[in-house]
Order: sequence, then C-alpha cells, then structure tokens
Amino acid sequence: MKPLTVISFLGSTLDASKFGPSRWSKWRPNVGLAMHEDLRVDRLIMLHGTPHRRLAEYVAEDIASVSPETSVDMRLLDFRDPWDFEEVFGKLLDFARAEPFDPDTQDYLVHITTGTHVAQICLFLLTEARYLPGRLLQTQPKRGSPDPAGTWSAIDLDLSRYDSIATRFAVASSESTSFLKSGIDTRNAAFNRMIDEIEQVAGRSRAPMLLMGPTGAGKSLLARRIYELKKLKHQIAGPFVEVNCATLKGDSAMSALFGHRKGAFTGAVADRPGLLRSADTGMLFLDEIGELGLDEQAMILRAIEDKRFLPVGADKEVGSDFQLIAGTNRDLGEAVAAGAFRDDLYARLNLWTFRLPGLADRREDIEPNLDYELDRFAEREGNMASFNKEARQRYLAFAASPEASWPGNFRDLAASVTRMATLSPKGRIDLECVEAEIARLRRLWSGQAGDQSSLIVVLLGEEAAAELDLFDRVQLEETIRVCRISRSLSEAGRILFSASRARRSSANDADRLRKYLARFGLDWTSVTG
Repeated sequence: MKPLTVISFLGSTLDASKFGPSRWSKWRPNVGLAMHEDLRVDRLIMLHGTPHRRLAEYVAEDIASVSPETSVDMRLLDFRDPWDFEEVFGKLLDFARAEPFDPDTQDYLVHITTGTHVAQICLFLLTEARYLPGRLLQTQPKRGSPDPAGTWSAIDLDLSRYDSIATRFAVASSESTSFLKSGIDTRNAAFNRMIDEIEQVAGRSRAPMLLMGPTGAGKSLLARRIYELKKLKHQIAGPFVEVNCATLKGDSAMSALFGHRKGAFTGAVADRPGLLRSADTGMLFLDEIGELGLDEQAMILRAIEDKRFLPVGADKEVGSDFQLIAGTNRDLGEAVAAGAFRDDLYARLNLWTFRLPGLADRREDIEPNLDYELDRFAEREGNMASFNKEARQRYLAFAASPEASWPGNFRDLAASVTRMATLSPKGRIDLECVEAEIARLRRLWSGQAGDQSSLIVVLLGEEAAAELDLFDRVQLEETIRVCRISRSLSEAGRILFSASRARRSSANDADRLRKYLARFGLDWTSVTG
C-alpha cells in the first residue's frame, strides 16, 4: 500500500476551538482526518495564511497527539483577497507546479471541505485538470452523537468509472457526432471515425482546425455544424462568419479581412470593421485559405497567435478573439514547397487536420444522403418528393457504380435530387425521370472530363493537337490545369517545378514555364485568358 498524502486548507473557523478537554468532542476537519482507522494519513500538507499561523501550529500538535505517524507539512500561502478567483487560482497553480508529486509511489487526496468557496472551487479545477494528481476528499460531522472524527468519502473524477454517467456521456457523444453529420446515418467507417475525432476536438480545443478535401465534399456545412455544436454547449458566444478566400483579390482582400479606417484609400468613405472583428467571440471559417496572398497569410497568422492585427490605414492595432476553421481543396504541403503558402501558417493550422473524402470515395453513404437531400428539398420548396421502388433501385445502382464519377461531390448529388424532385410535379420520382437524369449526368460529366483535351484543341487547333504525342498531350494538359488555377506565371512555375526548386537546380521558374509554353506556340495570356 502506497503512502498517502492529503492536501488541505486550514479551516480558520471549523478547525478553531478553545484549548481544553472540550475540544475533543468537537468535529474539526483537519484533526478528524487523522482519527479514522480506515484512513491512514502519512503526510498532511496544510495550507494556511500568516494570520492563522498559531492556529495551524495548534492543530498540528493535536494531529500529532492522535496520529503520531502523520507528518504535518505546514505551508504558508497568503492571499490579498481570498475571494479573488484569479489570485487564488494563480497561487494554487504555482503551488501545484512546484510540488514534486510522484503518483507512482504515493497516493494523494485533495481535501475540499475547508477554505473559502473560491479555494474549494480552485482545488476542484486543479484536480480535474490533473495539476493535483489525486482524488477529492470530502469530510463532514457525523449526524447524531458528537464524534470528533466525523465521516469521510473520496470522489474519483474519472467519470468512466461510474457506469450510469459513462452511459450518459456515450449517448451525449453519439448525439453530438450525429449532429455533426446533420443526422445522416453515414456508413463509411473512415468518415465516421473522422467525425468522432472532430467531435472530441471541437469539445476540448479552441485551436485552429483545417478541413481539406475536394470542392463539394461538405467542408462549409461541417464547419457550420461544428460552430452550432459548440454554441449548443455554450463553448462559443459570437457569430459564425464565413468567407470564400478565392473571392478576395488584390487590395480589397486586406480591407475585407482586417477592416479599414475612413479615408485609408479612395472609396473608403467610412470605417469598416472587417471579417476578423465581426467574428469576435465567435468562429471564422476561411474557405479556400490557400487562395490568400502571402501578405494576408502573415496577418492571419498574427491574428491567430496574438489575437491582434492592424486595419488598413490605422495606426493602432485592434483585437478579436475568434476560433478559426480553415478549408482548402489544395494540398497546402505542396503549396508551401512551391512558395505559395507560408510554412509558419501551415504549421499553425496543421495541428488538427481532417481530410474529407469525396462522394466517389463514400459510395455506401449515397443512399442516406439521398434521403437527406429529399428532406432538404421538402423543407426548401414545401413539397414532398419520393422515389418509387424501381426508380430508387435504378438511381442507387447508377450512383454507386464506377460510371458515376461525382466530380462535384455532394453538390452534384444535391443538384441531381433537386432536378428530379422538381420534374416530378406529383411528388413521385419514377423510372423515366431517373433515366433522364442519368443521361443528363452522363452528358455533364463527359463534358467536364473532356475540358482539358478540348481546351488543347481550342488553343492549338485541331491539326496541331492531333499531331501531339500522347506523352506531350498529358504533360501539356497538366501544365494548362496548373496555369489556370494559379494567380501568376511565377506561381504556376513554382508549383510545376517544385522538386527542382528544392534541389536548387531551377533558377527561374517563370522563364522555364514561359519557354515550355512557347514550344507549342502558347503564352500565359492565351492559356489563362
């Protein structure tokens, strides 16, 4: 059995008594601790203030008389105001950090019967957070006949030890994950595990989160559900502010994000708070954060770390305490290597990174999402729509087949359901309607798949395009794709030649890309125009 140490405040009222035999008929919490046959206290750390030093010595003497094996370690801890939560918590935290606790060789109990209510609350919080590595100890006088020992009970804060509480927590956690999934009974095991982890992080952390995944995978919806879950749990008070960073271009990006002062530039006729200040005490969702310029990224990093930033045209910083969720369909790791994204911001965002799979990777979830989209249509339009059995089977068979590529992910599915429900005026989607929709999807996706190849024909002409080797065609298609998602020739060059940049074998990425395009009679303007 390991030695037991009890941490306790001296009770300036409860532990006090007149000197004489009568004191042994009175319950005194700290003296009573040493009088229990079923509680062997090897060491008592007794916290007390300077005004109560004599009482502490008096109590220590009585403990020694009833329990010689108990060592009393008197610790002086003075508070200017024992009801000031910040001061009391701070000094107790300093005490806990300085104490050489050794839970492997000793057991600890934290006595919360004595001290002010503020001190008791602080002891509870420090024990719950494991700064004080023990269980809580509660004592009280015995009802009925006088008994100087009183009664005691230990409280273990490990809630998993309490079956009924653990069951309630499991139900609450299940409800939270269902909420994050908008009540959709998803079946994809990897997605469900990710949502379980997000639920834990959302409830326990205020650190930034990064949601990665293709366009239409549900990043925006998930970010809003995270916010609504934290709002329900009273973990966040302010608004949900969402912005698509791809729409922020040029000088207006700084103003939109960080605000500006009146007269900061032509057209600034009034002060503008900016999106970051609007999200104060709430949540900011920066979708497509990879589209921000390097200057904006630097200020976002400062705002995350210091909660302060400088509006455009201002000479004084402002503050905003928000939780950040960032979304992107880019590989930010590649963007960092290409010099298009700051490595320090990526490191700050990369603590909690979750990759949302596209619909094609979650085909088992198409059916429950189909029902979800039908419900959304009914709420939005006020008209119910449903499939007959044959039509539902046909649509699901196509939707889950390799033929259905779902390039737009859940946006494609939502649009498809909306079309079928709208074109079924009696609210019954039949086989004919489904076949027409399948044909429409095939045409849409066929056109998207051929975008790059047809673009080569447009840029080079049919004759020149036909003369390209397959190797050159594939290489040129990827080069054109990168050019069209990049903001400049230099950025496209950095992405395309990132490996050679790392080896420092490429001196000028933009010039190298310009020469490559020139081989085919192309330039930056013709490719991206």
